[in-house]
Amino acid sequence: MLLNNFYWGDVMTKFMMLFIAMGLVLVGCSQDKANENNEKNTNSSANHAINTEITPSTEQKGLQDTTEYVAKKKGELSVQDSETAYEMCARALNDYYKAVWNGSDIELDAFIDNDNLKQYTQKKIESQYAVHVKNKHTDKVQNIEIGAWEVKYTDDGDGGFLYLKVPVQINMDVGSYGEVTEFLVRNSNGKLVIVDWYTGAKDSYDFTVRGENQTIDNPNIWNDSEWVKSF
Repeated sequence: MLLNNFYWGDVMTKFMMLFIAMGLVLVGCSQDKANENNEKNTNSSANHAINTEITPSTEQKGLQDTTEYVAKKKGELSVQDSETAYEMCARALNDYYKAVWNGSDIELDAFIDNDNLKQYTQKKIESQYAVHVKNKHTDKVQNIEIGAWEVKYTDDGDGGFLYLKVPVQINMDVGSYGEVTEFLVRNSNGKLVIVDWYTGAKDSYDFTVRGENQTIDNPNIWNDSEWVKSF
């Protein structure tokens, strides 16, 4: 009887040790799973923060990495190109504000193929940057936030064009300010391009040079040499 007691005691001891070991394994697995979930949540939050720099808070899609914005169909433009057109205009605004405030480079060829509009935009950037330097404005643009944008497709018998109205908040080192910019976009050989770009805020460059309360509805305006000469 004493031998049997020792035998069963030994069995129970081994069983308890096995049970404790299994418990430790399960705890370790649970901890690893929790760590994995935490890492996924952290990555998701980081991507969210990056995207909100230049996209509206309601749409967290990343912008195209390419410097070209391709139309759905090479020879056509439609309302289906609205999202890509918006992405292009949002990237153009982001680069533009950083150019006029931070002195950063901007690749206008990625957005514009009309030489007249390109030269005007370059002059606009240089003029505003010079004003900021002269007035010793040291604040830099940190990021921009775009609100509820509007888009409309018009078939003008010449390939059509998209009109976009884009409100933007420019966040500086200290404080922020807002403006609304209007764009006209066409399909040029399968590539979306900006054919007009107007920011009508009071005392803005466009307000002063082109005039206030302009109606932005002529996608061929920068092809008008007489109108361009008036500047």
